[in-house]
Amino acid sequence: MNDYVLFGVLPYVVMVVFLVVTIQRYRMKAFSYSSLSSQFLENQHHFWGSVPFHYGILVVLMGHVVAFLMPKAILWWNAAPLRLVLLEVTGIAFAVLTLVGLVNIMLRRVSRRLARRVTTPADWVVYALLLVQVLSGIGVAVFHGWGSSWFATNLSPWLWSLVTLSPDVRFVAPLPAMVKVHIVNSFLLIGFFPFTRLVHILVVPNQYLWRRTQVVIWNWDRSRVRSVD
Repeated sequence: MNDYVLFGVLPYVVMVVFLVVTIQRYRMKAFSYSSLSSQFLENQHHFWGSVPFHYGILVVLMGHVVAFLMPKAILWWNAAPLRLVLLEVTGIAFAVLTLVGLVNIMLRRVSRRLARRVTTPADWVVYALLLVQVLSGIGVAVFHGWGSSWFATNLSPWLWSLVTLSPDVRFVAPLPAMVKVHIVNSFLLIGFFPFTRLVHILVVPNQYLWRRTQVVIWNWDRSRVRSVD
């Protein structure tokens, strides 16, 4: 029963909340679709948090999407041990890169006074969910190896059963507890998504990775301004 609630009911509840709140927020508060960047408040620490986090998580997410859409291709690739090890090591490397960036982002929000003042409780909830997600993902990769293969054989069919509105939790029920935590936390993150600044991801076109560097021109003594932080 617990498996059915978590993996057969929760995904639909989350998606309804995601769609309804996202659409309603865009209709009522379109200008709130912003990342509310604090880069202009402090940029050096911001760079070492934001850049590795964004590049790392994009690669990790892309790997999940490929395994979902093309499970047979993943199994074909993993048929050769060397390719399997290469895929696993690459995934862990980018997951660690994501973790490094996320930790730097959180430390910056704590240690920098100006950044701390513009950080909301919702931001901390997102950071906590992201931290659990990344740590559990790394834990799964380390303690329950070859995840790309069992993702293709278990999670991909389960996700497709959700898409076809016929959830089959038998694919997920035998998986280790850490994997289940990773899955449930991902849906909690999706459900909380439309209430946060993460909605800026949905703004198209999103040119974050190839946009020009933000230039800030100071019209007063920078040393005096920085001394108060």
